[in-house]
Order: sequence, then C-alpha cells, then structure tokens
Amino acid sequence: MQIATNLVDRAREIADEVFFPAAAGIDSCGALPRQLLDLLASEGFYGVTADPSDGGLDVAGLVGVGPMVEAFAGGCLSAAFVWLQHLGVVRGVSGADDPAVRRRWLAPLASGRCRSGIALAGLRPGPDQLRVHRTDSGWVLNGRAPWLTGWDLIDVVYVAAVDEHEVVHFLLMDAVSASTLVIYRPGLMAVQPSSTVEAAFREHPIPRDRLVTTRPLADWTAGNASGSALNGFLALGVASRCARLMQTDTFEADLARCRASLIAADPSRTPAARAEASLLAHRTAAALAVHSGSRVANAGSDGERLLREAGFLLVFASRPVIREALLGRLTVSNPAVSDGD
Repeated sequence: MQIATNLVDRAREIADEVFFPAAAGIDSCGALPRQLLDLLASEGFYGVTADPSDGGLDVAGLVGVGPMVEAFAGGCLSAAFVWLQHLGVVRGVSGADDPAVRRRWLAPLASGRCRSGIALAGLRPGPDQLRVHRTDSGWVLNGRAPWLTGWDLIDVVYVAAVDEHEVVHFLLMDAVSASTLVIYRPGLMAVQPSSTVEAAFREHPIPRDRLVTTRPLADWTAGNASGSALNGFLALGVASRCARLMQTDTFEADLARCRASLIAADPSRTPAARAEASLLAHRTAAALAVHSGSRVANAGSDGERLLREAGFLLVFASRPVIREALLGRLTVSNPAVSDGD
C-alpha cells in the first residue's frame, strides 16, 4: 500500500508540474510529445499493475490505480488516455494462455520499452465487425476497428477479432501501417493529441505466436456490458482540475462521493457510478466556464479545453446502460428554473 501511496503522490506532482503546464500547448498543436510518456515509463507507471517478477509494481485494484488515472487526467487528458490503454494490455497479457507469450512480452510492457494500445471496438456487431481466420502461418484479420488510441506513440496493439465460431481472439499486432492495414484519422472534439485512429483491415496477417487468449463472444459481451469503472477516474481528473482552477472546495464532497462509488462499484453499480462521474466533470467544467467569463470563448484557454474534455467524457467508452443513466439525470426537468423565467 505504501508503494501505491507514493506513486499517487508522484503522479500528482507530475500532473501539476509537467502535464498541466504543457496541456494547452499540446492540445493546440495536436501532438503528444513522447517525452511525457518517456517520463511515465522512467518512473515505473507503465508497469504499475504488473507482477514484480516481470518488473512491475503490483498495484492492484481501483483504490490504487484509480487515483493515478485521476491525477494524470487532471494534468493532460491526452497523455492519461494513451497511458491508460497500455495498462489494459498489461492486464490482458498477464492472463495469456501461453506462458511463452507472458515471458516474451510482459517485462518489455512493464518497463515501457514496448508501448501498447488496444483495439476492442471492432467486436461491435455490424457489417464491418473485425473477423479473424486461421491460416498455415498464423492469423488474418478483415474488418474495422473504430477506436485505436496512441497510434503514432505505440509499438503493438492488443486487437480483438471474432472467428467463424463466434470466439474472440486477442492478438498482439505490430503498430505499423501496411497495404493490408489502413489508418484513418478522425477529428475529435478533445484528446486529438492522443492519436486516436480507426483501422481498416484487409487480409492483414499476424504471426501465429501473437495469440494471447480466446473467449466466447457471448461471454465477452456480457462481461463488458456495464463498462469499466476505471474509466470514470478520467472524468474525476477533469472535474478536480476545474475545481482547483476556480480555487473552490465546493465540489470536494461530490468528488469524494464519486471516487468512493467508483472504487466500490461492482458491475451492477458501475453504470451509475460512471454516469455520476461524467456528470460531475460536465458540471464543474460548466461552472469553470461561467467563472472564467467571456475569455473561455477563446480557443486555447484552459476553460475552453476542459469544457470540451468534459463533453468528450460524457460519451467516451460508454455503454447503453451508462447512456441511459446519463440521460435519466440530464433530462430531469428543474421546476425552479422554469418558475423563474
């Protein structure tokens, strides 16, 4: 626990002294400097969830990792976004079916020598669903993955695709464009420097020894229906930064309550906890905009950027149940407002 506490304190220092002072410039130029990610790697943050035998720090659970996510998101959401995807890959490779995969990849991933992203959104049903089939030399992918973060900043991608038996295959793919892998760069309302792209696969080959694990699609879908509580800490980071810029403790109780709800959330409670965190970011960003006055209308101001980031986090990594929870809260009428008109 002391290691986790020290890491959270260090994450806050990095967020305040390095990330936040650079965030406006990063957002305006649209490119995340590799030096920021190099700093996280050198400080051990790429391996916080990995086992010590693989060079990690074995910080487990939301109570340890969540505050780090919150801290980094309140400094530079784009940097936090790229780093957080990597933690998901470390978790996935830690559970690899083949011990040889763990031996080959975990130590480089934990040290940050090898940096990674995820491409799981291709599992969504539809005509472009990412499919995989086996060949004599390995695996071949066809379809699209609409959400892949960190493309210019990572070495490998943890990609998920479905076979003819409706079994998901999780594979490690080199993050290199090819004639069989075309990258599209959409414009995002926020976190544009995170290099979040869409990948289109056409007979794209992956070597046989890159298979991490498999899982029935039905099991995967059921297990992910409620979304990830960890993603809620991104919203708390934005909310906390907005409150600090206003130099107010008005939102401290709300932040503490949302933080506790996310840490304690099981799958049945995650949608409500995520919705509350996203709404808190939205509310604090709106309060900062009003507090800042007309200058928030200027592109490049902290208030303008944080307002866009809060809007982005209303829909990022959402699920139908999270969306329903958000809409239920956002569409409640306020008689006090209507009576005052």
